[in-house]
Amino acid sequence: MLFEKYHFHGVFQDPAVLPVFKGSTFRGVFGVALKKVVCALRQQECGTCLLRAQCLYARVFETLGDSGRGKPSPPHPFVIEPPATVQTHFQPGDGFDFVLLLFGWANEYLPYFVYAFEEMGQLGLGRRLGGQRPRFQLAAVAAGEKTLYRQEDRLLQQHTPPVLEPPRLPSAPGPAGTLTVILETPLRLKYRNALRAELPFHVLIRAALRRLAALNEYFGAGEPPWDYRGLVARAQEVQIAAADLSWHDWRRYSNRQDQAMLMGGMVGQVTYTGPVGEFLPLLKYNEQVHVGKATTFGLGKLRLGQCSL
Repeated sequence: MLFEKYHFHGVFQDPAVLPVFKGSTFRGVFGVALKKVVCALRQQECGTCLLRAQCLYARVFETLGDSGRGKPSPPHPFVIEPPATVQTHFQPGDGFDFVLLLFGWANEYLPYFVYAFEEMGQLGLGRRLGGQRPRFQLAAVAAGEKTLYRQEDRLLQQHTPPVLEPPRLPSAPGPAGTLTVILETPLRLKYRNALRAELPFHVLIRAALRRLAALNEYFGAGEPPWDYRGLVARAQEVQIAAADLSWHDWRRYSNRQDQAMLMGGMVGQVTYTGPVGEFLPLLKYNEQVHVGKATTFGLGKLRLGQCSL
């Protein structure tokens, strides 16, 4: 699967007030900006538009195609990792950084994404102040150490993203030990048909396997032929040694549904004990691509902490 992390740097032109977690703010305005950039029939609903199969906005946001009965909807081909800072008030000239993850074919449309973020800067971001949303200027885009775009010349360099292969899992169950998993952004997972601040190891592994399988099915060479039931069964042998998890809620406004929505997820960290070694390659993979629900908002970003085998 083609996969790249594109690092964006913006500079505010107006005073701005943003929430502590900025994922929903960035994701919402980005959707409006991308549709404005690529939509040929502005007054047409996507579901009845004759162009939807060829439209980038529909492919990115509408998850075209039949996922099949009993299967989850196809994943979106992007994730926005919003600025990690808890800063909420910005002044003109203040810079900020965010990351755009693109999977598979979406990398071919990087110029459209960059243009949409330029347009997003003119639409404004965050709370209205003085009757308008604060504007920003997109200053630069980079991939790794390579600068792809600078505002000064507005030229986008060609770039070939690397391939992110599914990890090679050990041929035998791994050694026992301890592993700490840190939730850097809220993680939304259903456990026992409910959203709650509990994260048994097998629940995390189920979610990690679903994410990896779906991304590779739709954007890569296909779902890996693993023994998924066996992996989940062995994950149930791992126990929680210590947990410091809580539920964090916030409200976001959905332009598409025209209503305020309550979103949230668990934050904190949890330490596991047992045969965790087998699962390290899988979790390292998910460190890069996120896990759980609403990943396009930047949710489900995890990091592996201390590990002792």
